Amino acid sequence: MHPNTVRFHLDALMETGLVERVDAAPAGPGRPPMVFQASPGMDPAGPSNYRLLAAMLADGLASTADPAARAVELGRQWGGGLVERPPTSPLSANQAVARLTRLLDELGFSPERRSVDGRKQIALRHCPFHELIDARADVICPLHLGLMQGAMQKLDASITVESLEPFAETDLCLAKMSSPGSTP
Repeated sequence: MHPNTVRFHLDALMETGLVERVDAAPAGPGRPPMVFQASPGMDPAGPSNYRLLAAMLADGLASTADPAARAVELGRQWGGGLVERPPTSPLSANQAVARLTRLLDELGFSPERRSVDGRKQIALRHCPFHELIDARADVICPLHLGLMQGAMQKLDASITVESLEPFAETDLCLAKMSSPGSTP
């Protein structure tokens, strides 16, 4: 092969981390030779099976004494870690709902802000774990509720996610918001 062709392919392999350049001792006058070797470790571009991992973890969670409560608690822990506490707090209800909506959008929920009878809601048009819902809605939906509650708590929001109604309509789940001390 022509050296330029080899160099092109070696550069591509180095960018993916499959090959690394190693120092070589000079073999005589002039530049030392360029030497490459396969990078140690597994191929990061190999097949993955995150659905199986998610199903295994969801099944493990479902086998606990109170799966829904444990899922909400795990969701709260994770939700709090997905947002940064704002420099000025507490946030207004509108600011907090906007931040939560942005987070849910980044996570793939396709959220839509709503207001019904003056009460804020977020419609979730997509579930990133839809493949697991039929078998494990008992833990996936509470996990989502906890995630939203944890994010709102970390935001020091003047509003929280009171409940999550799975499939409130055929094509969406509904997160209902409330302010502390308000009556549902």
